Amino acid sequence: MLSSEQVQKYQNDGYLIPDYRLADETIQAIRRDHDALIARFPQFTDYCPSLLSYDVSFLDYARSDGLLDMVEQLIGPNIALWNSSFFAKPPLVGTRTPWHQDGEYWPIRPLATCSVWIAIDDANTSNGCLRFIPGSHRRRELKPHHVNNAKGLSLPLELEASSFNEDDAVDIELEAGQISLHDVFLMHASEPNLSSNPRRGMTLRFMPTTSVYRRDIEMEIGRGIVDVQRSLFLLRGRDLSGVNDFRLRPVLLA
Repeated sequence: MLSSEQVQKYQNDGYLIPDYRLADETIQAIRRDHDALIARFPQFTDYCPSLLSYDVSFLDYARSDGLLDMVEQLIGPNIALWNSSFFAKPPLVGTRTPWHQDGEYWPIRPLATCSVWIAIDDANTSNGCLRFIPGSHRRRELKPHHVNNAKGLSLPLELEASSFNEDDAVDIELEAGQISLHDVFLMHASEPNLSSNPRRGMTLRFMPTTSVYRRDIEMEIGRGIVDVQRSLFLLRGRDLSGVNDFRLRPVLLA
């Protein structure tokens, strides 16, 4: 469980590195599952935007009581998982993630999500760890983004440079098994992996069920439209909105 001071830090800074670590055997299992995924889908060697659309077994990692207890302290007891992604960043070729706010991509209304970022390998400045701008979430608004289709980027939307000061950024260095939590409005990025070590990270996206995953909204994001066929999973409590669609969508096959 998070302390009251940690909850306050999350609210103030928009992110938190809690005193928590996944078991070594869990990290090893995620690595094996990821290896199996890219054996079937080689296009995801660097980035898979929707793990659960291809292998629903990754859902097991989101059911961790330890993770859900912390998320509940931040967004409340009624929790839906709407996405899990894998940012792999292989050695020497891993891509850069431009400065952005996650909410620019997501058809969730009202916009609300706590993202859990799990370090599957050690993540540091040499292999492209996350970088956050503390407090950039406080206005609860999305700043202007533009499309950047340059090669070597994991995502196509980039914050306008006038919206932030990169000098304020902090590097989020994690050991394998550690996690970070961050808010949907927080500005963040990561550099490419130019080291000889992999930098794999898995995200779990949790929203309070006062929000709705709007399947009717088509959001152009530069490399296609948000996957409105993704499955939504109620992990705790009940659907307070009364309109979220929790029907299981077909898993995509190779």
